[in-house]
Amino acid sequence: MHFQWAWIEPVMPVPYVPTLGPVRWGDRLPDLFEAVVQTAGSGRFLTYDKDRRWSDTKAERVLVDAIEHDQEQTLVPTLVERGAGAVKVHVYGNPEALTAGADLARRLALAVGAAKARVVWFCGPDDPESDIRGVGTRVQLKDFKTGPGEPPRTPLQEYKELTGEAGFGEFAQRMAPDGFAFLHEQMRAGSVGPVLIVLHEGRVAGAIGPMETMTDAAGALRLLPQYFGVLPECRGHGYGRALWRAAMHWGHQQGADYQLLQTEVGGASDGLCAAEGLRSLGFVNGMSAERVP
Repeated sequence: MHFQWAWIEPVMPVPYVPTLGPVRWGDRLPDLFEAVVQTAGSGRFLTYDKDRRWSDTKAERVLVDAIEHDQEQTLVPTLVERGAGAVKVHVYGNPEALTAGADLARRLALAVGAAKARVVWFCGPDDPESDIRGVGTRVQLKDFKTGPGEPPRTPLQEYKELTGEAGFGEFAQRMAPDGFAFLHEQMRAGSVGPVLIVLHEGRVAGAIGPMETMTDAAGALRLLPQYFGVLPECRGHGYGRALWRAAMHWGHQQGADYQLLQTEVGGASDGLCAAEGLRSLGFVNGMSAERVP
């Protein structure tokens, strides 16, 4: 499969590569698209794939034979081979292409026996948030060329410095929807980088981590996305901002060039990143194919 980049570029409002996620404008997007196609079905991770820190086998692959690519639209379906399976069709095209993407997702889910059929589409940073809230995430860019930002004003420490767990296990279970139960398992296995902690009355109130970097396809060093959260009853003390700033200082000290992450539109992290000066690259939207007319 060879992509005609002149067909995709005009209808790509966000630099997003199926199975890899967001990248930066200026990265070698045509090469990245070709790379995810070439490795499809092999189970191998590309060396710069952020997901390889969690598994030995890539769980999402491009369904190469089902790609639809012409001057009007490009539909790139992927199969997520976890649980009951899910087909996702990434839609690059005008708004009318969303219906075609949903039709393709439903057909492929039936053909491969996947339980879910979804569409993923994209909006630019200047599109109205009212069209996105509830179904999308904002792609945020932190450029460390401008420095790490303000230092944290609240004392923090690494998890390994705690006397006992200080309630981290309880924190992780309560914050399981934010991924902390999974992260706690990885921490106990000793397979991840540092996790930064903030305490409230001697107990874990919030955390961000793991703190890790990885070289991207162009050779730049990026700070990888982290799990990030504060207990509901401990919010309003500035703990989230302190954790975020500490993470940015850690990344800067490690020589990271940038960080890319996705925040729920309208959520606490979304507003925090905006207040801390991150640049919005646009929006990634997802929806069940059944909901698309």
